[in-house]
Amino acid sequence: GYGHTVPLSDGGKAFCIIYSVIGIPFTLLFLTAVVQRIIVYVTRRPVLYFHIRWGFSKQIVAIIHAMVLGFITVSCFFLIPAAIFSVLEDDWNFLESFYFCFISLSTIGLGDYVPGEGYNQKFRELYKMGITCYLLMGLIAMLVVLETFCELHELKKFRKLFYVKKDKEEDQVHIMEHDQLSFSSISDQAASMKDDQKANEPFVNSQSPTSNDSSLNN
Repeated sequence: GYGHTVPLSDGGKAFCIIYSVIGIPFTLLFLTAVVQRIIVYVTRRPVLYFHIRWGFSKQIVAIIHAMVLGFITVSCFFLIPAAIFSVLEDDWNFLESFYFCFISLSTIGLGDYVPGEGYNQKFRELYKMGITCYLLMGLIAMLVVLETFCELHELKKFRKLFYVKKDKEEDQVHIMEHDQLSFSSISDQAASMKDDQKANEPFVNSQSPTSNDSSLNN
């Protein structure tokens, strides 16, 4: 949110809170679903194709692919749009236009530069719709590039340096405790099953020896 358009009434502020609580998670889910599908065709399959088809190292192909994809993204969503904004916006130069693209696509959104706010802006509605499509596509492209770089083997090894290492002795103690609990639970279950079997057995009325002797004498 750039902050140039804000709700003023109490009802508008309450609606903005409810709408944001519902809309932001759905937007993140939508972007995640789209990126996961795009990255299969943009990153994983091309890298696997060059690795299998030409026999190049998968790590080298992944690095080159990430660099090429990053260069294309910077060109298509930063440099070219910055040149277009510098022409369409009267008060913006190339640096200010590039600054707007970076602030917007990095989701900082300071709001000090907002396109389409000039009084003599032609085709304002169409211009705003184009900016909305540009921002949506730019966010998806940025997420695809970030996911591509995160899948590099070197970055995965670098991220492992920040993981918390578990003590092996503590892990073994936890495993032994888990095994003891499992064995005790199994023995308890077996004992309870035996008790149930005994309880379900039919009772047999055993006769005393004296009664048997008397019956024999008779």
